Amino acid sequence: MKLAQIGAVTAALVMSSLAMAEGGGDRTFDRMMTANDRSIELFVAKEQARDPVVVNEKKDEKTKDL
Repeated sequence: MKLAQIGAVTAALVMSSLAMAEGGGDRTFDRMMTANDRSIELFVAKEQARDPVVVNEKKDEKTKDL
């Protein structure tokens, strides 16, 4: 009976360690971060290609208080 219990506990531990070893979370996270980096690169390239916005520092009489 003791041998059966030891075998059952050992089998349960082995099965649980195999199930928890790799659930694909690391690969999914890596893919997500790669896609995020790529989208940031595309956004920066698109923003650099746009014409710059000109800000007029000179204020007239109506906007001095702002």
